[in-house]
Amino acid sequence: MQQVDYSKALSRKFPEPVALAVSIDRAHGRPNVITLGWSMCTSNQPPMLAISVGHTRYSLETIEECGEFVLAFPNEEQAQESLFCGTVSGRDHDKFAECDLEPVQASEVEPPLVRGACANFECRVVNSCESGDHRIFVGEVVASHVEAEPPGRLYTLPDGSLGGVKVR
Repeated sequence: MQQVDYSKALSRKFPEPVALAVSIDRAHGRPNVITLGWSMCTSNQPPMLAISVGHTRYSLETIEECGEFVLAFPNEEQAQESLFCGTVSGRDHDKFAECDLEPVQASEVEPPLVRGACANFECRVVNSCESGDHRIFVGEVVASHVEAEPPGRLYTLPDGSLGGVKVR
């Protein structure tokens, strides 16, 4: 085994699941969605999920203000929409209106679900902490949703492209 730069070793962790976090943009009165690479389960009882959002991202403000988020795992056919949501700011764009993602009313939180996503988790923020240039939000899962027929899940591949993997 050889010691290498952090970035070289980090490139070996791919493929990485793509996630979407949906919050409410109160300034514009609309849902906001950001594409994330960093999400994880943190507890089974109660069920909790965590996401990591960069300090420079508008979604950081909307999640803090809203206190809730939906964590959605897009399907392989939602690659272009996921790229769009990760490259433009919700401060300047209504991402749901400008791409083919369809919001669906959630049952327990204000931010909407993403139609067609492999899974959607409604979360209430219970904790957050600083982590370098990101903030980690921990959300308690208050409702979970899946598609009846699971589509292929979207991943970031080692070369930076997006690709799908069938899930069951």
